[in-house]
Amino acid sequence: MSSERTLARVAGSLYLVVAVGGGFAELLVRSSIVEPGNAAATADNIRASATLFRAGFVADLVQATCFLFTAMALYLLLRHVDELVARAMVVFVAVSVAIICLNLLHQWAALQVATGDGLAAALGPAGSDALTGLFADMHRDGYLIAQLFFGLWLLPLGYLVLRSGWFPKVLGVLLIVGCFGYLVDLFAQFLAPGVAEVIEPFVVAPAAVGELSFIAWLLVKGVPVAEPAPRVQALAG
Repeated sequence: MSSERTLARVAGSLYLVVAVGGGFAELLVRSSIVEPGNAAATADNIRASATLFRAGFVADLVQATCFLFTAMALYLLLRHVDELVARAMVVFVAVSVAIICLNLLHQWAALQVATGDGLAAALGPAGSDALTGLFADMHRDGYLIAQLFFGLWLLPLGYLVLRSGWFPKVLGVLLIVGCFGYLVDLFAQFLAPGVAEVIEPFVVAPAAVGELSFIAWLLVKGVPVAEPAPRVQALAG
């Protein structure tokens, strides 16, 4: 197996961990526990599902780490296409990972406040629940800010996929469109939350389809293996 094909498999495997871990933490854990604008319900849910909330925290740490390794593997795989663009891709991912990991402190703080007795005794149940809700909301906002960079990374990635000649061009197009979809969703969330709720499924769909298809291609098809150069036989004479 060629080194390029090995890199493709490694990148696809790491990217799959990112997708599964991030989906578990955001879609299955936080979306079922955190109720924006309802601090008391959020605090009650965290206390009732503390183990699940911790699992979501760990899953996000793991997927963020794998996200950085994914970018490094794809850099090695695609840097021959355009070195500068490949470096930009890694920078966007590194900034996103830094924000995600630092922002997880808000999730951890929400867990500690909700399940700890000290703050509840000092602030009272209502005060403790309000603080839990504040940290949970801060985590949500920080996650959206990180979306700026894990959206932007799809732009250089899509360009490299298009130019490499190793993948269907539609994958590169979907990744580039997905970048702008993430950005539209991000700014809509902050500027017009009501509109964001309506358009979010549509604007993020290209990114979801493009990323999952790219993962599948890396794992199943990989990249073409270069044919060995034909051996030149010496003329007998």
